[in-house]
Amino acid sequence: MATPRMKRRIKREFSMEKATVRIGKNGITPTVLSEIEKQLDKNEVVKIKILKSALAEKKAKEVASEVAAKVDATLVEVRGHTFTLYRRKKRRK
Repeated sequence: MATPRMKRRIKREFSMEKATVRIGKNGITPTVLSEIEKQLDKNEVVKIKILKSALAEKKAKEVASEVAAKVDATLVEVRGHTFTLYRRKKRRK
């Protein structure tokens, strides 16, 4: 879980970064979810863009919260069709 201070820091650091994952017309597929998982494991933060074709039935905030729940991450920010997720790295034993 990200604290409000961490969320502010992440917003500030990643505001100018480009999105690294795109959700297309097929929506939230297992392939997209696995890519998000990989990037969260590697970087803790991932920025995702939702293409307009994926927003036919849902709003961006609904898609973002659904993805966050499926990958067990914290939704940091939704801005337009782009959102940012954070998940703390898992410690190795």
